[in-house]
Amino acid sequence: MASVFTKVEPQLLSILDELRLREPIFHNPEFGSTTAEFEHSTAPDYWEVGASGRRYSRDFILQELTKSVPYVDAAGAGWETSEFGLRCLGPETYLLTYTLDQAGRRTRRSTIWRRSEDGWQILYHQGTIISAEEDDRIPT
Repeated sequence: MASVFTKVEPQLLSILDELRLREPIFHNPEFGSTTAEFEHSTAPDYWEVGASGRRYSRDFILQELTKSVPYVDAAGAGWETSEFGLRCLGPETYLLTYTLDQAGRRTRRSTIWRRSEDGWQILYHQGTIISAEEDDRIPT
């Protein structure tokens, strides 16, 4: 049985299959490797919170992605995703959560996705560094 952190309702399994392939965002050449493709995959008001706690606008992210071409390909770098969860937030809008391991740097990730006639778009993303392995405990 899945925990509350990795729960996926049976009717959402096909959506989970679609979205998990797109993560980690901006690091999968099958779903974008050019500025135009990244523009198309992010909502105009997209923003994110990085692992540092800094907030980043869509314009900033697109500018940085342009500077770092070729960017890191997650699969090629050996990054691993696990512990996926998915919730429906509203019509065609979903919260996808997962853990990302980047060669020992582990983060919890959250991405809000919206499906439209033009395909999937990212509304928001956040990454938080895992500093403790225990859930549901107050740090001491």
